[in-house]
Amino acid sequence: MKQKREYKPYQGRRPMAGWKKWLIALLALIAAGVLAFAALLGVVLAGSHTDLYGEPSIMIILGCQVRADGPSVLLQDRLDTALDYLEDHPDMTVIASGGQGPDEHISEAEAMADYLVEHGFPEGQILLEDESHNTSQNLMYTRELLEESGLDWQGNLLVVSNGFHLARVRMLAQRYGLGEISTLAAPSSHVPSRLMMYIREPLALVKSFLFD
Repeated sequence: MKQKREYKPYQGRRPMAGWKKWLIALLALIAAGVLAFAALLGVVLAGSHTDLYGEPSIMIILGCQVRADGPSVLLQDRLDTALDYLEDHPDMTVIASGGQGPDEHISEAEAMADYLVEHGFPEGQILLEDESHNTSQNLMYTRELLEESGLDWQGNLLVVSNGFHLARVRMLAQRYGLGEISTLAAPSSHVPSRLMMYIREPLALVKSFLFD
C-alpha cells in the first residue's frame, strides 16, 4: 500500500536576523565610502601636475609649516621648485603667502622670504601675505593684496605648491576670482608627509568645496 506523504504548511520566509541586516548596511556604507574616497583621490592625483599658460609674471608660493630651524621639508620643496623656475624668470614678482601658527616662531611668509633672499632672489621683488592660516585664506588674502598692489595680475599668476595640493588650489582660485592660474608642482620628498597628505587631501577637497 502506498504510504501517504505528509505535507508541511508554508510558514513564509524566515526573517533575517537583525544583526545581519545591520552588518550588510554597515558593509554597504563602508564600500560606498571607499569608492567615494577613491574617486576623490583620483581627482587629487589628476590635478598634481605643473600647468603653465603663457608667461606669468607673478608667482604665489603657498605656505607650509615652519620649524625652529627653518622651513619644513614640504615647504623647502616648494621654495626650491620656485627658485629653479626663478633662475630662468628673474624679473617675476613673488608673493609669499602664509601666516604664523601657534607653534611657529615667525610667519610662514617671512620664513619663505628669508629663504629666497638667502638663495639670491632680490628682496625688493617679494611681497608678504602673512595673515592666512589655510589654503582658502591664502588665496583670498592674496587676491586682496594683488588688488592693493596695482600690479597687472589677471591672467599672469603662477601658484607654487606640492602636487597633492594643486587640485584644491585651482578650485579655490576660480572661486575667489583669480581666474585661470598657472601651477608649478613641487615634489614631496618627505615620504611620511606625502603619504599623510594624500590621505588628508581628498577630505580637505570636500571640506573646501562645501565650506570655503
